[in-house]
Amino acid sequence: MTVHFIGAGPGAPDLLTLRGRDLIAASPVCLYAGSLVPEAILDHCPADARIVNTAPLSLDEIVDEIARAHAAGQDVARLHSGDLSVWSAMGEQLRRLRALGIPYAITPGVPAFAAAAATLGQELTLPGVAQSVVLTRTPGRASAMPDGETLANFARSGATLAIHLSIHNLEQVVAELAPRYGDDCPVAIVWRASWPDQKVIRGRLDTIAARLDPAMNRTALILVGPALGSADFDDSCLYAIGYDRRFRPQSADSPFAEGGIREHEGAEREGEA
Repeated sequence: MTVHFIGAGPGAPDLLTLRGRDLIAASPVCLYAGSLVPEAILDHCPADARIVNTAPLSLDEIVDEIARAHAAGQDVARLHSGDLSVWSAMGEQLRRLRALGIPYAITPGVPAFAAAAATLGQELTLPGVAQSVVLTRTPGRASAMPDGETLANFARSGATLAIHLSIHNLEQVVAELAPRYGDDCPVAIVWRASWPDQKVIRGRLDTIAARLDPAMNRTALILVGPALGSADFDDSCLYAIGYDRRFRPQSADSPFAEGGIREHEGAEREGEA
């Protein structure tokens, strides 16, 4: 028996990994976070599966459901939205399962920020503009922010910010970021990325709040940074003519030329020795 923690993706039922889909189809028990995981994903469950919406349950009640399945020798598909590595509350469940000796495995999912970037048709890291993406949030009732993890601190880097769970704090987001990025910094809000009714609002830090639809009060991601509005960025070196690389050596003398790469790697090993 194994509890399979599965990232159920941002919403579209076909934005699952093949592994995740197959594990759902093979598990006689499915626990899903019903506040964010669309019911269409449950179509992958076996016809006779026991399906439990964990949205109204406490942590103790969720673990009780898992322990019940463990006692019956039944695999569990535990579904959380997006990817499990951020804001999934998986960590506290794993801690309980380890204490109970219940085995588990983790299958990653498509994160919300990736789905939002795809919706925008946008690369979040552009040469000479931004080479980092910061996944963060503002303080909420469920989780405070550690000292130092402030929007202002992250903004000093000039990176692209993907701000989750914060649409209700949009005015605070603007107030903290505008002094660092400037009022004209581009912003995009993607509501329910990949869902059939997804919506996108684009603007600047000084205009975005006025453009927000009041109905977009949850499941929205705020993306901020110069990369969102840059059209004159440099091409990367990756495909540039004259750029010497392992898969495209530029001359017979290149360390990446046939035979040369083996000598180059051998010399590196000798140098390390």
